[in-house]
Amino acid sequence: TTAPFSFLSEKGCHVMSGTTDRCHDDEIISVIYFTCQIEPGNVNGLRSAQSSKSLRGTRESLAFTEGESNSFGSDSELNGYTSDRQTDKYGFIGGAQKYSEQLAEDVPPEVLRQREVKWLDMLNNWDKWMAKRHKKLKLRCQKGVPPSLRGRAWLYLSGGKVKREQHKGKFEDLDAQAGDPKWVDVIERDLHRQFPFHEMFVARGGHGQQDLFRVLKAYTLHRPEEGYCQAQAPIAAVLLMHMPAEDAFWCLVQICEKYLPGYYSAGLEAIQLDGEILYALLKRVSPVAHRHLKKHKMEPILYMTEWFMCAFSRTLPWASVLRVWDMFLCEGVKIIFRVGLVLLKCMLGSQDKLKTCQGQYETMELLKTIDSRYMQEGFLVHEVIELPVSEQDIEKEHLAQLRRWKEARGELHCKSPPRMHGAKAIMAAEPPSRQDLRQNPTIIVQPSVETKKAGEVVWEEGKGRRKTEEEKLGKKGSSTASEVAKPSPEASEPSPLLKDTPLQQSNQSLSSTEQDTYL
Repeated sequence: TTAPFSFLSEKGCHVMSGTTDRCHDDEIISVIYFTCQIEPGNVNGLRSAQSSKSLRGTRESLAFTEGESNSFGSDSELNGYTSDRQTDKYGFIGGAQKYSEQLAEDVPPEVLRQREVKWLDMLNNWDKWMAKRHKKLKLRCQKGVPPSLRGRAWLYLSGGKVKREQHKGKFEDLDAQAGDPKWVDVIERDLHRQFPFHEMFVARGGHGQQDLFRVLKAYTLHRPEEGYCQAQAPIAAVLLMHMPAEDAFWCLVQICEKYLPGYYSAGLEAIQLDGEILYALLKRVSPVAHRHLKKHKMEPILYMTEWFMCAFSRTLPWASVLRVWDMFLCEGVKIIFRVGLVLLKCMLGSQDKLKTCQGQYETMELLKTIDSRYMQEGFLVHEVIELPVSEQDIEKEHLAQLRRWKEARGELHCKSPPRMHGAKAIMAAEPPSRQDLRQNPTIIVQPSVETKKAGEVVWEEGKGRRKTEEEKLGKKGSSTASEVAKPSPEASEPSPLLKDTPLQQSNQSLSSTEQDTYL
């Protein structure tokens, strides 16, 4: 089974195109054409897998060898990157995300601080907000999650937090296993292709690639019947830019099972079905674009596969990617449909724009090089919010297209679970407990008083050196040697002066739902 794909390098130039995005050993990859347009010096991540050292199978083999430097400079040079080390605010090196800085919206610091306070309140009372104030939560997702809280917000929105709490230790167990060699080999060859100009993934065998390997390998063990699909790698990479490996794994599980079920299964039936849904919705949204695509026999699978399977992470400027993901994880797949419809409408929605598209090839090239004006964060988000396409519209069209599919091709080979339209639907389907939603601190601060044995110096936070027990007993002159050997009650309990300090009993205070625990 084949499906078309087209990848762009992080410099925005066309790197490769072909006819498959699925890797199964029973499938034959058939490449239609291959082109390379690489700027001098920008070969990061595009060299063949054979030129790199083997990343065979385990975390240990991915780790640096003894004595090998893991500094940013040496790692990047090992990966073929020798340019300057300047990064943008998203972590991309050397202007790889060239549109992000110019087209991103600047949020004033004071507004950002206010939004952070609001999001902290929502995260501390997540179940109440989801049940009673979901519309307000959705509005705040549309405005954009504050960068400092985006990883935590995505974990809660997707239901990954609940999954992690309900399956404690599972990721560690999967991580400790060797993995199926069939999938391990394919994953290893894909690691250096994921955002090769991002500082997290620039180093071959670096920490970013190690975590990406761990997450993808764990998923193949979690869903052995599904295995690994190449389009899962950029999804996992985006998640790892915002959260630790275990959290990224559970978010990936939720995206694959709840938001986009069947997208990464053998045969790509789900993505083909959604392509037909997109095509049908386009007829209502932009009849001009629909007629043009129909005239030139442009099957949806030709242009929307990468958009949907990678959730636009390889298509849009990074500022727009993050805003789309904020809304996607809150409202579900309808956001992905809306983004696709907006781009098609903007690029093909008028006769003037179609003058240069006289055939299938020209149309494909146009859709590969979308005008940056239409991808600008503010413009795109506004158009997506205003587009009148609901989950009911998608489900109605899904039933119609499923009927046609069965009439033409028979039953689906891959039975996918029902699609969940956003965070509220996921929570309603699997109601969590308050304990599942409780925020756990990243770092536990130990009590400030360190108790030592009798005869040793007792230190207190902010008070310095105390007298030893022997000095005290010497002044009193009434204690025996046997009494000196006993620990002082004062040394075993915190001083009354310290009971009101913020560090006292930090294990409890940092875990409290009344305190922010984000670090």
